Amino acid sequence: MEKPGTAPATGPDAPRPDPDAPPQSDEPIVPEAEFDAALPPLSGDLNAPLEPLPTEGGAPASATPAAPVAGTAPVAPVGPEDPQLAQPLTPLQSFDSQPIQTAADAKDEDLPDIRYELVVRGLDKTGLDDEFKSLSALKEGGGKAENATQVGARAREDEGLAVRLMKSLGYYDATAISSIEPIAEPQSNPERPGRLRVTVSATPGRLYTLGEITVQANATVPEGLVRRELPLRTGDPIEAARIQGAEANVSLKLPQQGYPFVKLGERDILLDDQTGGETGTGDYTLPVDTGPRSSFGVLRTEGDPVFQLEHLNVFPRFDKGDLYDTRKADDLREALVATGLFSSIGVQPVRTGQPGPDGTEQVDLLVRQTRGPARSLGVTAGYGTGQGVKLEGTWTHRNLFPPEGALIAGVVAGTQEQGVSGTFRRQNAGRRDRTVSLIASVNHSNYDAFDAQTITLAGRMSYDSTPIWQKPFTWAFGFEVTGTNESVYDFDAGERNRGTYLIAALPGQVLFDRSDDLLNPTKGFRLKLNLSPETSVRGAARPYVRAMVEATGYWPIGDSFVLAGRARAGSIAGIDRDDLAPSRRYYGGGGGSVRGYGFQRLGPFDPDGNPVGGRSLNEFALEARYRFGNFGIVPFIDAGNAYESVLPKGQDLKFGAGIGGRFYTNFGPMRVDIATPLNPRPGDGKVALYLSIGQAF
Repeated sequence: MEKPGTAPATGPDAPRPDPDAPPQSDEPIVPEAEFDAALPPLSGDLNAPLEPLPTEGGAPASATPAAPVAGTAPVAPVGPEDPQLAQPLTPLQSFDSQPIQTAADAKDEDLPDIRYELVVRGLDKTGLDDEFKSLSALKEGGGKAENATQVGARAREDEGLAVRLMKSLGYYDATAISSIEPIAEPQSNPERPGRLRVTVSATPGRLYTLGEITVQANATVPEGLVRRELPLRTGDPIEAARIQGAEANVSLKLPQQGYPFVKLGERDILLDDQTGGETGTGDYTLPVDTGPRSSFGVLRTEGDPVFQLEHLNVFPRFDKGDLYDTRKADDLREALVATGLFSSIGVQPVRTGQPGPDGTEQVDLLVRQTRGPARSLGVTAGYGTGQGVKLEGTWTHRNLFPPEGALIAGVVAGTQEQGVSGTFRRQNAGRRDRTVSLIASVNHSNYDAFDAQTITLAGRMSYDSTPIWQKPFTWAFGFEVTGTNESVYDFDAGERNRGTYLIAALPGQVLFDRSDDLLNPTKGFRLKLNLSPETSVRGAARPYVRAMVEATGYWPIGDSFVLAGRARAGSIAGIDRDDLAPSRRYYGGGGGSVRGYGFQRLGPFDPDGNPVGGRSLNEFALEARYRFGNFGIVPFIDAGNAYESVLPKGQDLKFGAGIGGRFYTNFGPMRVDIATPLNPRPGDGKVALYLSIGQAF
């Protein structure tokens, strides 16, 4: 019969009749009436029950078997049900899950690892060979795998890695393929599989470079600001790091120039792969929403307030109406963090819609405060030859008298110094980094130069540098009233007696600082002057002036070497040395003076060989600071002496030399110095050791 809708083939290409084929009849195989009669009757009730299944005899329980269709074989009856299928399943708990045992398991042996070696080809042309090996799955596997399938999976993973790395450098036609082959070598153990060689072959293809660079942005002031801060040039390779770094530069620099709400859209790079040659090009488009050009408004606050707005307004280093600069907003946050009174603090620009100067929009800063612990304990320790061990502990409540009114209780426990003190300190007192302090202390010092029991009441106001804001000019002044009972050598009597002194002083200090770092300077210089008019009362009032001038300089030599030098001179004018309390005289020697000599061991001596101090001092030091990582080595040489005269002399200098070690931390270097005197006097030790925090100068 012909298929409906299909015409019979005719012509020379039509199939020819087969003479051996049986004759075809137009009569149907099964008459339609007979076919319909053989169909089982259908019920119009969709909810009627299904017909019963055949029984063991092969026929339904209540029906006669259907007559077979003419010309077909009768359907075989269903056999009897397998009794095993009628049994319930075995409970899961009792199921035997013993794995199939292999020959290696029977010998209680581990299956041998497959070992392989990695060969990389083609990446050396792009300079990616080392980076690929640092990220390679095959390399990470250490040349061993449990089976060949695992080796193949790692090889396919490394194919993708090689392609990604090459594309990151601008090779967008890059391909990579891996192959695995056995290494021909004699087999000493036939049960151990042979080694494999896995070769990852990379083909970089053409290098694509930047073609047209388009920035879609609003108008800015100055004009073209976004394009200027996007450091991309036509002809640069389309490297992922280069592109991402350039875009990050826009996000960084625009908020520093009045655009705090800048948002970068999704970049588009359209590659032109139709051009011939060794390189291709890609046109780069970057949409940028700069947001409004903004100026600083006012501070707002929310959260658990530690400071009210009145005190918060002490911290900013900008005025209302200044062009917005995110660095100044970050500085505000860092200054608040430095108070130590917050568990978290956030500073966020907020649009106001209010007009500002020069066509800007006023932007307020929202300060989110979360109160932190105000109490802390601190411990410091040090050691110096002639000074002994010194431990200092403090308890501080940083906000007992808000805002930032701290109470500090301190104790000193040392082999040669003991004492207690109480300090009231208000930081940021009406001005950022201005500090007002009141100090009361009781102290006992027992050194070779004197034994003193001292009570002191002092006050001080200072404008200080901090690691956040190092200032070129700082100052301090205050008052001091001290009552002290000290051992003093009486040259007329030829013996050491005790004397009581009442001292009033007005100390002051100015510092000019052009160094690059407060805690660990590497270049620049500092000049410092200390001046203190004082009166000493012991029977009669004797006014005098203490002065000290110091200069330090730092010269970098390469990236890891710094040459540092210091010169210092001091003078006390207006009083005889023997009328001065011994604790107010000048002494040389020690970790902060001339290393190699004991603490306060330089200067005039009494007949018993104990130092008595002088009215003048000079000191010189030179250090070669070499740093590697967080460690450093510092050879040094020091010189100096103390003199009975009002002005220091250049003669009779004592020299010390040594070497030190440094461990650099975020709060400054930890220092260990070992030194020896180069021209010692009788009684001077051969080696001196100093442990402290911070550079010597």
